[in-house]
Amino acid sequence: MRRKQHYAWFFIFPGLILLLMFTVLAAILAFCFSFMDFNLLRPQDASFIGADNYIRLFKDTSFLKAMKNTFYFAVIVVPYQVGLAFGLALLVRENVKGIGIFRSAYFSPLVTSMSVIAILWTFIYNPNPTQGLLNAVFAKAGLPSCDFLRSADTAMNSIIFMSGWHGAGYQMMILLAGLQAIPEDLYEAASIDGAGAIKKFVYITVPGIKNVLVFVVMMTTISAMKLFTQPYIMTNGGPKESTMTLTYYLYRQGFQYRNMGYASAVSVIFFVVVVGISTGIKKIMKAR
Repeated sequence: MRRKQHYAWFFIFPGLILLLMFTVLAAILAFCFSFMDFNLLRPQDASFIGADNYIRLFKDTSFLKAMKNTFYFAVIVVPYQVGLAFGLALLVRENVKGIGIFRSAYFSPLVTSMSVIAILWTFIYNPNPTQGLLNAVFAKAGLPSCDFLRSADTAMNSIIFMSGWHGAGYQMMILLAGLQAIPEDLYEAASIDGAGAIKKFVYITVPGIKNVLVFVVMMTTISAMKLFTQPYIMTNGGPKESTMTLTYYLYRQGFQYRNMGYASAVSVIFFVVVVGISTGIKKIMKAR
C-alpha cells in the first residue's frame, strides 16, 4: 500500500510543482506587487506604495469603463449563450437517424481557434458591402449598411452575438448529457397522468437538469468575465474604449505600459469580482 502511495506521489509531484509555481505562487506575487510601484523595465526601482494602486484604480475612468463593459458583456451573453445551448440540446437529444450530423455541426465552431473565428467574423462584419457578408446581405435586401465593429454603439453587441454563437456548442454537449440522464420513466408516467409538453418541461426537465444548468451558468459567467481575445483581435479595445474589458485593460497596463504593480491591482480586483459573482450565482440558482 505504501509503495502504491509513493508511485502516486511520483506521478503527481511534477504537476503539483507546476500548479504551485504558475497558480499559487503567481497569485501571491500578484497580490504583493499590487502594493508596489513596479515597472517591468526597471525592477530595481520597485518600491512599496501601500494602497495607492487601488485608490488610483477607482479614480481611473478607463478602468471603470472596462469593468462596466465586462459586466455588460457577461449579463447579455450568459443568458443568450446558455439559452441557445439549452434550445439546441433539446433539439438534438432524440436518438434519431442522422442526428449526429447536427450535433457535430452545432459543436464544430468550438473546435476552431477563437483567434481564427475572430478574424473570420471581422471580415463578416466589414462595413463595406462589397467585402462584408452581412452588409452585402443588407444591401441585397435594400437595408442600410451597419458599421458593426467601427461604431461604439454596436461594437460590443457584435462581439456578443459572435461569442454566443461560438461557445454555445460546448454548453449544448454538457446540457445534452444532463438531459439524456433524466429517466424516460418519468416522462412516461407524466404522459399517463395527462401532463402536456409544457408541464413535463417545467416539472421534469428543468428540475432534472438543475445541477448541470448551475454548472453551465457558472462556467459561462467565468468565461465571459475573462473576455480578451475578441476585443484584442477585432477592435483593439475600441472604438472609444467601448469594448475594453478588465482582462484587456490588465494586459495593456502590464505588458504594453509595463506597469506591473498597477496591473496586479487590476488582477486582484478581477479575482474578487469573479469569485463573488460565481458564489452569488451558485447560491441564487441552488435556492431556486
